[in-house]
Order: sequence, then structure tokens, then C-alpha cells
Amino acid sequence: MYKIKNFKPRLYQETILDTCTSNNTLVVLPTGLGKTKIGILTAITRLNQHPNSKILFLTPTKPLANQIFNEFKESTDVEEISLFTGAVSPAKRKELYKTSKIIISTPQGIENDIINNSINLNEISLLVIDEAHRTVKDYSYTWIAKQYHKNSTYERIIGLTASPGSELETINEVCQNLFTNEVELRTEKDEDVKPYIQEINIENIKIDLPKDFLEIKKYLEDAFNQKKVKLKNSGYNLKYVSKKEILNLQFSLQGQIARGEKDFQVFQAISMVAELLKINHAIEMLETQGLKSLDNYLTPIFEKSSAQKSKAVKNMILDPNIKSAYMKTKLAIEKNISHPKKIKLLEIVKEEIKKDPSTKIIVFNQYRNSAKELESELNKIKDINAKLFVGQAKKNGTGLTQKKQIEIIKDFEQGIHNCIISTSIGEEGLDIPKVDLVIFYEPVPSAIRVIQRRGRTARHSTGKLIVLITKNTRDEAYHWTAFHKEKRMHNLLKDIKNKVKLSTQPTLDKYIKKNEEILVFADSREGGSQVIKKIKELGLNIQLKTMTTADFVVSSRVGIERKTPKDFVDSIIDKRLLHQLKDLKQNYEKPLIIIEGEEDIYSIRKIHPNAIRGMLSTIAISYGIPILQTKSGNETAELIKSIAIREQNYKEKDFGIRTERKPLTTKEQQEFIIESLPGIGPSLAKSLLKEFKTVKKIMNSKPEKLTKIEQLGKTKAEEIIRVLNEKYEKEKN
Repeated sequence: MYKIKNFKPRLYQETILDTCTSNNTLVVLPTGLGKTKIGILTAITRLNQHPNSKILFLTPTKPLANQIFNEFKESTDVEEISLFTGAVSPAKRKELYKTSKIIISTPQGIENDIINNSINLNEISLLVIDEAHRTVKDYSYTWIAKQYHKNSTYERIIGLTASPGSELETINEVCQNLFTNEVELRTEKDEDVKPYIQEINIENIKIDLPKDFLEIKKYLEDAFNQKKVKLKNSGYNLKYVSKKEILNLQFSLQGQIARGEKDFQVFQAISMVAELLKINHAIEMLETQGLKSLDNYLTPIFEKSSAQKSKAVKNMILDPNIKSAYMKTKLAIEKNISHPKKIKLLEIVKEEIKKDPSTKIIVFNQYRNSAKELESELNKIKDINAKLFVGQAKKNGTGLTQKKQIEIIKDFEQGIHNCIISTSIGEEGLDIPKVDLVIFYEPVPSAIRVIQRRGRTARHSTGKLIVLITKNTRDEAYHWTAFHKEKRMHNLLKDIKNKVKLSTQPTLDKYIKKNEEILVFADSREGGSQVIKKIKELGLNIQLKTMTTADFVVSSRVGIERKTPKDFVDSIIDKRLLHQLKDLKQNYEKPLIIIEGEEDIYSIRKIHPNAIRGMLSTIAISYGIPILQTKSGNETAELIKSIAIREQNYKEKDFGIRTERKPLTTKEQQEFIIESLPGIGPSLAKSLLKEFKTVKKIMNSKPEKLTKIEQLGKTKAEEIIRVLNEKYEKEKN
């Protein structure tokens, strides 16, 4: 029997555990109240109920995975615990899986392991989804949960979150995607959790923009309003003028062009919308971050304007208001005018560290450039050792490996750093003991993100939160947006069980006949794509391989090249397509091209339609390669399934060798040569080589000797001899 150690479950944790062990459960619990411990308790219970099973615990980031791995080690007597992340190779994961009882992993690696059949979901008795509010749309959690639900023998899924969302539709989606049939909810007001809630002192500090900022803002707003009026005159009116509304209009216009609606007004509107987005972002930089952030945004636009092809950019730099805003920004920077939020932040940190040098502080900032600047300024303060905490992606010279992220968190816990300046990477889940003060450099318009940010303090003792808000700017708008969303979420949570649609009936997935005998090879570069996931979902046996020709192979004679409309047009321009066509034709008897997407290929790039028509004609006539079109990855997968079933129901299924352009071994080369003979597939090629031992002996054999091989009849043998002996003649024009 496995046991927990080093902690005593609280009453509400035991109550929730009882539900989790017998139902797929969404656990909604305020930050700092031990959601991970509930996952640990459920894991131990399920292992004891199903001794031969395994536990899979998924969490979004490596720092979180590392933290949960250590928590399992400290809180259980299970020894076979493995940490899977992107740093662990697929081959190593496959080996570790065999010896592990509990696997803590980021979801993307597990997604690929399921595709490659490296993990047996049938053995998993519990799937834990941490930060479960992410289980929406195409995030990896959604697909993994569906695969687990479909393939598990003793299914149990629990989702853990502090904030499931502020919209009923979103919460419903999370519950449906996790196949939830129970919700365990606690708020700060519930009697069984009240004793464990730590007080947070919240202070909203409002700040006025200085005169120079207001002048620059006026120029930018005038430019914005003029563009908005022009857009309205073109027939496109913006009602609320929010970033979301502008983006929605942009998406709608791009959809019109993709459908081939090449009206001049549409192109003009798209250009104006692009200008509005750029000006809107410039205003946001000024209002919420400061002059340097605005200058960092505008300078590349002006300095590289001659190389820019975008009409929106060219219009911007010609706009007198934008020009004035840019020049005024340069002058204000020369006068060393700082955003008052930065001045206030430095004052607050100085005061807090002076009162107590052991104080630990986290400053949240949306933008890396601003965060980097704040790191430099904060480190000038006596007794402050500040450290930038950002994601892995390299942007403007910043970017931290997951190893470095873990190191920074550890150093912060140990007091080596006493201040972290974090972008969104630090919002989710990290359990950092004794964070005394959290500062929002700017409000964010998301209830989930506000709750996550706020939850970094008051986890184990009283905490303090300060929000810096610039008056009469989007800071105020974002602050109130998040406030109302959070209020709406709490109202939803009060009677969530009455409103949320829970999964009470089993789906048909478990009873649908699988097509695992149907094999599809896919290029490893396709791994994790929507097509791959859908093919797996359809029950086909999919194997990822590095292939030099084709993206998918469904039989020895059918290789499929998949392209989006953009990639198709790009490959015409850079001449890749002709090489790919030649390779396809040389390697497959029945090559095929699938163009996936609804975009109009004639509108994507500035290329004459006749060039595209000419290439389509070349593909169809000169190369004899069919071109099929699908609207989405799901439709592509369905089409590939249909072709694979057709091919493999009527042809031999052993077609592995010719998925690669160049055989690597003598054995493969021999099989390749014999497969080239009329009517000879992989199985028959192997039978011939086993009987005759060498390629030469097969080539020199008489028809009567060849027919001794089962499945090789007289007609096929004679055809082989005819092809081998017939004189080569050049085709006449």
C-alpha cells in the first residue's frame, strides 16, 4: 500500500478526495489552499485501488512540473516518480515510462508520445490536469483528455484550477473537455476553508499622466480618430473602439479576401485597420509603460520605413500627427521624463525594503522591454537584488531556459534574489513561500490572470498587493474589466452545479470500432499538428518518421504532400515546388497533393494569377499529380483516412520501406530494387529475396522458377521477364 507523508490532509481536502476518487471532477479552489495535495491524495488512492496502474499528472510549464515533482517526492513514499519535459528525449521517456508509477509532465511531450504509441493510456488510472482552465479549444490538454477517455480501462480525470473563467460558456467547455461529472468548489467564504485563508491587503494607487505625456497622447489619439472616420466612410464602423473589436474586424476582412472578395474597399479597410492597431498599441505603450517603450516601438517603424512594403506603415510615417508624436517622444526622453508609475514603483520598493530588508517582492509587467528596464532601475536601490523572470522565447536579447527559470525561483526562495520582475510566465501556479508584496505595474483585463497574479502572495501568511493605475487611460478600463469579470465568475461559481453542463452519459468513443490495422506514415515534422491528432483520434495507426519525400504515406504507391494555400504559393515563388513534384513522381506511383485551407490562393501574395494557373496545369498535366482541396486539418485527416483504407483494403499493407527516399542499408536497397518490378510489393519482394538470396539470381531466373513463389503467378512472372529483357527505346514526340 502506498502512503502519504509529511502532511496531514485538511477536512475539505478529504471531502474533495472522496468525490475525486469516484467521479471525474473539476476542483475549483482558491490559490494557496493545496490543490496539488488533492491531486497527490487522489493519486495514492487510485494506485492502491489499481496496483498495476500508473498516474499521469500534467501541468503547463517546466518550472511547475519540477515543483510538483518535488512535492510528490516529499509527500509520498512512491519511489518510481518521473519528470517528463521537453528536455527529456522521446526515447528516454519511453524507457522511463516502463518503470514509472507516477509521471509528472508538460502536455506537449505526452501528446507526441500518444501519437507515437510510446505511452499506453490503458494503464493510466488517473489523469490530473493542473491549471485546468486551459482545457479549451486546441490546447494539448483537450486532445489528451479525449484520447484518455477513449482508451482508458479505469478512467478517472480531475482538473485543478483557482479560476475556471468568467463566462459560463468557457466553464462549460472546460467541463465538457474534461468529461467532468462532478464539480468540487470552495470559495474564501466557505466555512471549511475560512481558517486557512490568508488576508491580502489590496491598495490601488492612481497616478496622473504628466503634461508631456498628455501632449503626445493627443497627437496619437487625433491620428487614431482620423483613421477611424475614414474607415467609417468606407462602410466599416467601430462601435466601442477596443483592441478586441479592431482585431475582430481585421479577422472578418481577411476572411473576405481569403474567400476571393477582392474589392478595393476591402483592401483599403484592411490597411486602415492595420494602422489603427499600430496606433492603438502606441497609445498603450505611452499610457501604461512610458516613453522608452513608445520610442522602442515607433523608432523601427520610422528608421526602416524605406524597406517597408506595408501600406499601413507607409501611411503612418506620413501622418503629421504620428510624426509629431514621434518627435515629441524623442524630446521628452532627452529631458529624462519618466512615467510616474516607474517613479512610484521605485518609491514603494525603497520604502518596503527599508522597513524590512527580508521582504520578498514580485513585480508583474506585461512587456519584456519594460520589465528589463525595471530590473535595471530596481537594482540601483540599496539592498535590492532584482531578477528578470521571462519565458523561453528569445526576444530582444531576453529569454530564459527552463533550467534557468527553475534556478531563479530557487534563488528567490532562498533569498539570493529578493525581487522578481515577471511577465506572464510567473502568473500560474508557482508556490513561492513568503512573498510579502505583489505589485501590478499595470492592470490586465483578465479575471483569470488577476487571480493568478494575486495568488502569488498570501499563500502561507498575510500578503500585500499594490496595483498601479494611470488615470483616464486603458489602465482604468482594464482594471474595471477584470473586476467585473471576476465578480461575474464568483456569481457563476455560487450555483455552478446548476448552470454547468456535466458529462453524465458515456460517449460512444469507447464503442466505435477502431482502425488500428490501417497504417499511416507521417513526416516527424508534422508531429503535433491538427491533422496528426485527428488521424490518431480516428483510430488509425500512425507512425512518425523522418521522410525526405511526402508528408504522409498510406501505401507503397501513394505519397501525399500537404500544403496550406500560403505555403503552396510561397513554394512556387522560391521554386521548392518543382523539386517536390519531381521527388513525389520518382518515389510514388500515385502521388497526391492536398491544399488545406479556405484562403484564396490568388490573393495571398503579389504573384500574377497566370503563374499560379500555369503551375496548377503543370502539376495536373505534366506530372499527372491530382490536387485535392480541404478546408481544415480535420477534413484533411478524414480524407487521408479514406485514401488509406481504400489502398490498404485492396493492396498489401506492408509498405514501410519506401517511405524514405534513400534506402540506408543493403537489405533495404535490395528490397527497393525488387519492389520496382511489375506487380511486386514489399511482401512479395521479401519472399523472392529469401528464396533466391540475391538480386542477380532473381533477375536471371526463368518464369517457371519465379512461379514457385506463392502469390506470384505465371502472368506476373512473364511480365517481369518481358520488362527485364525488352530493349530500351526513347519515346517519340
